[in-house]
Amino acid sequence: MTTMTENASGLREFKMPDVGEGLTEAEILKWYVQPGDTVTDGQVVCEVETAKAAVELPIPFNGVVAELHFPEGTTVDVGQVIIAVDVSGGTAPAQAAPAAGQAPVAAAVPAAPAAPVAESAPAEEAKPEGRKPVLVGYGVAESSTKRRPRKGVEVPAQESETLYAATAIQGELNGHGHTAQQRPLAKPPVRKLAKDLGVDLATVTPSGPDGIITREDVHAAAAPAQAPAPAVVPAPAPQEAPVRVQPQAPAASYDGARETRVPVKGVRKAIATAMVGSAFTAPHVTEFVTLDVTRTMRLVEELKQDKDMQGLRVNPLLLVAKALLVAIKRNPAVNASWDEANQEIVQKHYVNLGIAAATPRGLIVPNIKDAHTKTLPQLAESLGELVATARDGKTSPAAMQGGTVTITNVGVFGVDTGTPILNPGESAILAVGAIKLQPWVHKGKVKPRQVTTLALSFDHRLVDGELGSRVLADTAAVLEQPKRLITWA
Repeated sequence: MTTMTENASGLREFKMPDVGEGLTEAEILKWYVQPGDTVTDGQVVCEVETAKAAVELPIPFNGVVAELHFPEGTTVDVGQVIIAVDVSGGTAPAQAAPAAGQAPVAAAVPAAPAAPVAESAPAEEAKPEGRKPVLVGYGVAESSTKRRPRKGVEVPAQESETLYAATAIQGELNGHGHTAQQRPLAKPPVRKLAKDLGVDLATVTPSGPDGIITREDVHAAAAPAQAPAPAVVPAPAPQEAPVRVQPQAPAASYDGARETRVPVKGVRKAIATAMVGSAFTAPHVTEFVTLDVTRTMRLVEELKQDKDMQGLRVNPLLLVAKALLVAIKRNPAVNASWDEANQEIVQKHYVNLGIAAATPRGLIVPNIKDAHTKTLPQLAESLGELVATARDGKTSPAAMQGGTVTITNVGVFGVDTGTPILNPGESAILAVGAIKLQPWVHKGKVKPRQVTTLALSFDHRLVDGELGSRVLADTAAVLEQPKRLITWA
C-alpha cells in the first residue's frame, strides 16, 4: 500500500499505513515531532494504537515537517494523510502543533481586508465531520460541501476550498436545537462520543460557537433526567372518609461527577470483542488440580545460581512453561484449532506458546514462536524479552498472532486460581495460581509445603475430557517431580 504522496510544491504526504494486517484505523497516541522539525528517513515521528497493539511509525524520507494533520488522541482511517513534510530543501514555517482535542488548521490564508475580523474561527471548522469506513489502501474522499462562514468574516475562495464542511444548512437554528432539515454540527470525536453513549445528536442543545455541539453538551444529554416531583394528591372531599396516601419514594438520581465513562477502543475494544466471541463460540471446559511444587521451587533457586542461566529471567513461570510443553509433546492432539468453515480440526505440529501479559493498555497475549524447539536457557531468554517488550508497550501485532496454547499467571496477583477464557483460535489455556506455603501430607506426615493450583480450560469441540485431563495431569506431574523434564523430554 502506498503511504506517501508528493506534490509540485515539494511537500510529501505520509498516510496512515495498515500496521496490523487488515485493520482499518488507528489512534494517534503521541507525536514525536512538531512543525519546523527536521526529520530523516527512518526516524520515528509518532506512536499509534491499533486494535492489537501500540506501534511506532517511522517517516520514509528526509525533510522538514510542514504540518501535522491530526492532533493526539484522534482516530484516523488507514490511507488518510497524517503528516506533510517539505522535501524541497527549504525551511518550513514554524507553527504550533495542534493541541489535544483540537484540529490543525488546513492552511494559512490572508484575512479579507473589507470585513472586520473578529476572533479566529474555532479549530473544529477545519476538521472532517466524521470518519468514514474505507478499504485498506484507499484514502477517504473529501466532502464536496462547505461549512457556512461565521458572521462578520469573509472567507476567500482559496480558504473555502481547504476547509472541511459538516453539511449545507437548509434551515435556521432556533436556539434550542436543530431543524429537521439540518444535520447537527459536531467534531468527529464528539460524534463518536455521542455514538458510544447512545445519544442522538439531533436532540442535543448546542452550546458551542455557530451552533456546534460540544462534549459537554453530549454528556449533559446523556445524563439521566431529574426525577419528577411527587404528584400532589388532592385533599379528600369533606363528605368522604380521609384517604391515607402512601408517600412516593423519590426516583434514584445520579451525580455525573461520581462516574467516569471511558470510550472502549483500541486494545481494550479488541479484547472485549475477542473474549465475547471466544466465550460464546468455543464450548469451554475447565479442570483443576492442586499440587505440591516444593521441588520445583528448589530447582528455580538452583537454576538462578547456574552459570548457564546467568543474566536470564528464572522464575516458576519458566518451569511451568517447560512443563506444559512436555505435556503437549506427550499429548500432541491438544495442540490444534477448529476450522468452522471447513468443519475440520487443524492439528498443529508446532507450539507458539502465548503468555498473557497485563499492560497499561489492557491484557495482551504475545506468543513465543516455536517454543517446543527451545532449550531451557532459550525459553528463559524469550520469556524475558516478551515480558519486557509488553511492559514497554512495544509488542508488535505479529507477536500476538498465530498462538496455539496460552499460559496466564494469575498467581502474581495473589489469586489461587480461575477459569480462563480461551484466546480465540487456540485449543487450551493454563491458569497458574499463587504458590503458597500450606500444610500438606508428605511421606505420611503433615508438613509445610509449597502448594499451588492449576486450571486448564480447553475447547471441548476438539479436546475431550480424557485428553484435557491427561495434559493437566502431566503438567502437574512434571512440576511435582521436575526430574521428569529429563525422563519425559
